[in-house]
Amino acid sequence: MEDEVFDQIVSVFNKLVSWVAAGAMVFGGVVPYIPQYRDIRRTQNAEGFSTYVCLVLLVANILRILFRFGHYFETLLLWQSIIMIATMLIMLNLCTDVRMATELSTKRRSFIATDNKDEEVRIPKRLFLDFDWNYFWSWSHFVDYVQCVVAFTLVAVYITYLLLDSVMFVETLGFLAVFTEAMLGTPQLYCNYQNKSTEGMSIKMVLMWTSGDTFKTGYFLLTQAPVQFWTCGLLQVIVDFAILFQVYYYSRFPQKPVSHNVNHTTSAKAL
Repeated sequence: MEDEVFDQIVSVFNKLVSWVAAGAMVFGGVVPYIPQYRDIRRTQNAEGFSTYVCLVLLVANILRILFRFGHYFETLLLWQSIIMIATMLIMLNLCTDVRMATELSTKRRSFIATDNKDEEVRIPKRLFLDFDWNYFWSWSHFVDYVQCVVAFTLVAVYITYLLLDSVMFVETLGFLAVFTEAMLGTPQLYCNYQNKSTEGMSIKMVLMWTSGDTFKTGYFLLTQAPVQFWTCGLLQVIVDFAILFQVYYYSRFPQKPVSHNVNHTTSAKAL
């Protein structure tokens, strides 16, 4: 009787651990964006967060979903991609609204300073359908970003449908999906190297990414996910630790300050 009770307790514990791990896998990737979202809403300033982060993650997760049609992987990873796409769209919506409000406020102050009327304040509209590469991913309205994402998705779906029988294409698609996401921290790594400093970068955010990427990579290895997933996961962890090493090195051995105009006030994932 005691053995049966013990076995039941162990079984319940194992299920609980599995549920917690599954929840962490699905939602862990979006947790670091919660303080970022709150900071932008509180300060009404989105300059510290690059919307190119959203672009990279949208592309990576759309390609990952398409990869599943050619190479099956766990449903949890599918939900992770869906939730990440939704999160990036929410971030884009907020950043676009804040940026446009900031531009309008700046224009209005300029017009007031020159004794012009507020009715004359106009902000040039930048639309996706203009196909102006000078303003790519810097459009005036959230709907333009949605149009771009939908257009990319439709093209990617069509190409995948045509080449789904090609093993090389499917494996390459999976590699591109996870490699794109794995390279997300490299611009910040290079920026720190150029500036010889990590001043202004949120160490808390980098630590959250490092712990999340480490857990994710371990999960890929334990569940025997496709090789593209865990190899690029290891690469992502290496980039995170390289950034943490920069934090240690530049704080222990301060370098000569380098004048720069680049704003990198958020995280290793803010390009």
